[in-house]
Amino acid sequence: MESKNIRNFCIIAHIDHGKSTLADRFLEITKTVEKRKMREQFLDQMDLERERGITIKMQPVRMNYELQDTNYILNLIDTPGHIDFSYEVSRALKAVEGAILLIDATQGVQAQTITNVEMAKSLGLKIIPVINKIDLPNAQIKETKEEIMKLLGAENFVLSDRENKLSDSPLEILQISAKTGEGVEKLLSEVIKKIPPPKFDFKDRPRALVFDFEYSHHQGIIAYIRMIDGSIKAGDELFLYETKEKFLAAEVGIFKPERSRVSSLNPGEIGYIVTNIKKPSIALVGDTIVLSKEPLPPLEGYFQPKPMVWASIYPESQDDFDSFKKALEKLHLSDSALSFEEENNAILGRGFRCGFLGLLHLEIVMERLKREFNLNLITAPPTVSYKILFSSGPWAGEEREIYSPILFPDESFIKKMYEQWVESQIIIPKEKMGQVITLLYEHEAITTKTENFGDNSILIQAEMPLRELMRNFFDELKGATSGYGSLNYKLIGYREVKPGKIIRMDILIAEEIVPALSRIISRERVEYEARRIVDKLKEIIPRHLFAIKIQAKAMGRIIASNTIPALRKDVTGYLYGGDRTRKMKLWQKQKRGKKKLKEIGRVNIPSNVFIEMMK
Repeated sequence: MESKNIRNFCIIAHIDHGKSTLADRFLEITKTVEKRKMREQFLDQMDLERERGITIKMQPVRMNYELQDTNYILNLIDTPGHIDFSYEVSRALKAVEGAILLIDATQGVQAQTITNVEMAKSLGLKIIPVINKIDLPNAQIKETKEEIMKLLGAENFVLSDRENKLSDSPLEILQISAKTGEGVEKLLSEVIKKIPPPKFDFKDRPRALVFDFEYSHHQGIIAYIRMIDGSIKAGDELFLYETKEKFLAAEVGIFKPERSRVSSLNPGEIGYIVTNIKKPSIALVGDTIVLSKEPLPPLEGYFQPKPMVWASIYPESQDDFDSFKKALEKLHLSDSALSFEEENNAILGRGFRCGFLGLLHLEIVMERLKREFNLNLITAPPTVSYKILFSSGPWAGEEREIYSPILFPDESFIKKMYEQWVESQIIIPKEKMGQVITLLYEHEAITTKTENFGDNSILIQAEMPLRELMRNFFDELKGATSGYGSLNYKLIGYREVKPGKIIRMDILIAEEIVPALSRIISRERVEYEARRIVDKLKEIIPRHLFAIKIQAKAMGRIIASNTIPALRKDVTGYLYGGDRTRKMKLWQKQKRGKKKLKEIGRVNIPSNVFIEMMK
């Protein structure tokens, strides 16, 4: 099929605005999936996505659709909506020419929507604004239209004064119900009419953008590609430009949505190539696939996302270390925002320091490692990174990036310290303004801009330390706004912070520091956090035959302490009557035994204790 009859597009929206449901209706209308095989969230392939009701991985699918006696190929990429997976969205946007901007009529434009639109605009994509859930009784269609106009620019719309509603214009706002199917066929026809077909510069030699990977035990690395120029067929000698890896294309195909073999992939098409490469570590998202002989120049790839939070992860058994390493390499193929580097711990052994785009990202990765690779892991509390200029010690005069609590120095070793800040966009109902301003103050935020966003909403721009954003700010925002607040953020660099404002707190169990429980926190919160952690550990650490002391240490002193009492065993239960001195001798013997056990015994901390503390 000619490239002029191909349309490549994706659906972008905030979480829970109906992307996956709309994709289901597309699959039904185009008969891509038989009715008897249809299920909700069809493109969400992982059980984890279905259980949580969120999209974690972008998923491509090819649909055939006839409009006015012309057959079209529609390549759709369904994208996640949560901010922790925005890198998935950015990669999908670069592989298409247009985007459906889906807005929930009951919630209006959300903060994450603004970022998605800015990314789409920067890539020059055609945007089709769509209001979803118009069938709901609490749908606020008029207000949502006004918010979309503000977002995309009112000058792009034509407002009819006579009818007091939006009329057809270059950016007509479509109204649909993805659940009932109302308006969805019209939306498909608008996709064909308004999204431009793909263009290409070369016809004789192939060039393809790699936007994702998958790993198969039998077929090795499977590259998800967008063909830019030329054609690729099975048997072609190809070359991954950045990693300098040559391979033979074992199979090429398209997504229906399962992988389906085809004879060739042509300009503008989206599909996959089976490489048979069995080294997961060489794959690089954003790489260019070209012919190994006379290759075309590479395409502009993707930026590498910077981790927001870090966490040390260790296998419960050191025998599983190699399996853990291979699992991370394979997971990195389908989740290129995950970063990791090996580290050693005196108590927990060998593990990896892993970087994530947020706390939900961390939680999802941990769950996938457990489910997909059958690994039992211990996770330290997540932290953010700091830059420290050392005044003394082995690193005197050096500036180092510290993201592990166990490496965080005492205040006396620090000459200057810098922490990461973020710029956040928050959209809230007007009546919740007071609660949110109080919340921002509690998280050390600086409000830089406040403006009306539609009739009932306010847009707040604020800057705050990344450590405060990661201190449960999003959940607290949802609580303060009864679930109606939305948040988007981006890193804006490092800012100097006074040494001593942020300190390290160590947790000692049986007078030994447990590195996995150490954390970096604000001095103002250290006493509260210390008491909370010590009390929590007393609840969840199993009792032993001897008493266990739990302590929190910071600023060179113990600031909170508690004790888990020893298990009691009735050593005199079988005695009755007689002289009491017999019982006293047994009690003294038990006491001496417990004292000796305490001196030579070791506290066994189960992995579920670390998982509970992470939560």
